[in-house]
Amino acid sequence: MKRFFTNITKYYKYAVYQAKAELKSEIVNSYLNWMWWFLDPICYMLIYTFIVEIVFRTTEPYFPVFVFLGLTAWDLFNRIVMGSVKTVKNNVGIINKVYVPKYVFLFSKSLVFLFKYIISFIITIALMIIFQVPVTLQVLNFPLILICLYTVAFGCGTILLHFGVFVEDLSNITNILFRLLFYFSGIFYNISTRIPKPFATIMLIGNPIAFCINQFRKIFIYGSAPNYIGLLLWFLVGCGLTAIGVKLIHKYESSYAKVV
Repeated sequence: MKRFFTNITKYYKYAVYQAKAELKSEIVNSYLNWMWWFLDPICYMLIYTFIVEIVFRTTEPYFPVFVFLGLTAWDLFNRIVMGSVKTVKNNVGIINKVYVPKYVFLFSKSLVFLFKYIISFIITIALMIIFQVPVTLQVLNFPLILICLYTVAFGCGTILLHFGVFVEDLSNITNILFRLLFYFSGIFYNISTRIPKPFATIMLIGNPIAFCINQFRKIFIYGSAPNYIGLLLWFLVGCGLTAIGVKLIHKYESSYAKVV
């Protein structure tokens, strides 16, 4: 892992430059420009709020904020992990010309998603004010949950980055699995109240995205402390996954250019 941190430090400016370039490219030909970074998550929140609250008559309090927290957390996790599968193939032009540790591309991409997630955090505060959700000091735990979520996502991403080079169908397989995971993560329903207790416990403990979404809702909506032990355990799992992925990349990255 020492080599990993050395490379991240060495190529940090490059990663930031790439992230800024991608953000600029997203809005260069758009009439609304950066406003889409706000409108996109809000529109998704309104769609799910209408479907679940109006059509299915949910009784969950502060439901727009409830579903927004779930959607944005899922979006961060999903984009980092799903985007990792084709990271090497999408950067083959650079890889064939100069050496860059392959996880640096994933790190750069994740900075883009983190930036958008910070915007979502601002929107969350605005929604809490609009819907009169009581704000407590528990919201200060937000960085701890975000670090846990990001670490797990990045760890999964490094592993999929490696296998995505050699397994052509991995992107399709991952896409199908993530569609299933989406509905098992409690994004638009409360796992604790809608799922029988034994299964709900398994879903909340064994599914990192469901766990983190639940922790976000605890601090923002319910004003209660997060599960610190659970956060620590999942953070350590994320670190372990990152260590495995980085080791695989260091060992086989010299052969990536030949495969792609």
